[in-house]
Amino acid sequence: MIKTFVKKALEEDIGRGDLFNLVGKNSFASANIICKDVGIFAGKPYVKALCKMNKLDITFYFKDGDTLQKGDLVARIEGKSKTILRCERTILNLMQHASGIASNVAQYKKVLQGYSLKLLDTRKTRPHLRIFEKYAIRCGGGNNHRMGLDDCLMLKDTHLQTINDLKSFIQEAREKIPFTCKIEIECEDVDFAKFAMQCGADIVMCDNMSHEAIAAVVAYKNSDFPHVLLEASGNITKDNIIQYAQTGVDAISSGSLIHHATWLDFSMKITHKTVA
Repeated sequence: MIKTFVKKALEEDIGRGDLFNLVGKNSFASANIICKDVGIFAGKPYVKALCKMNKLDITFYFKDGDTLQKGDLVARIEGKSKTILRCERTILNLMQHASGIASNVAQYKKVLQGYSLKLLDTRKTRPHLRIFEKYAIRCGGGNNHRMGLDDCLMLKDTHLQTINDLKSFIQEAREKIPFTCKIEIECEDVDFAKFAMQCGADIVMCDNMSHEAIAAVVAYKNSDFPHVLLEASGNITKDNIIQYAQTGVDAISSGSLIHHATWLDFSMKITHKTVA
């Protein structure tokens, strides 16, 4: 899957052909990739696959999840100069995008230091980039929520509007969905969160609820349904996440882990060339 992804990413940039290939001579070259920011490194398996596919030798000096400082030599590439230049932007895009998400997640994790809850992503990912972006979440120390519609039955407010009898719906779902799949229900107030637990939910999402309301849901869950998992979600940022953690939920999810991430800056510099 990684090979297919990076192949398509490179093809998108090449288009009908790299015009630089039409001019001048090829040569053997080496290039350094330098970090120009402070953050968390991510992207290694994707860059490694792209280089291998294009017969470039790459040496990494950091692994996914490592902290980078401005000026760090992240990797060194050797191979045909025209190949290095053809792959340059795709390599940097992969590293910058993944490292930006990982760095953003690490900042959230720093705020949550001392809390054992899970920090989750969401399905608010860019089209065709879900696996890549969710991989970057893990590099930063976060956890993945469901990958898609096929690995957890989640009933959001829009789904609930189409269901007349929630308890009967859940009973039917248990007979039809895989045995290992959980059922999660989005709730917007304390009463409905209690009702969702009574109907058989495995996970209750407290969506856009106040900290006081979530704390009340936690208290009810602990006394009556200790096996149910609680997730807080909805407009959660680095500035307010600690208040949600203090409620006692099992997990916090935030789309901003991905869509508010800022790319880390890397640059590539040719350091040596020998005309073929």
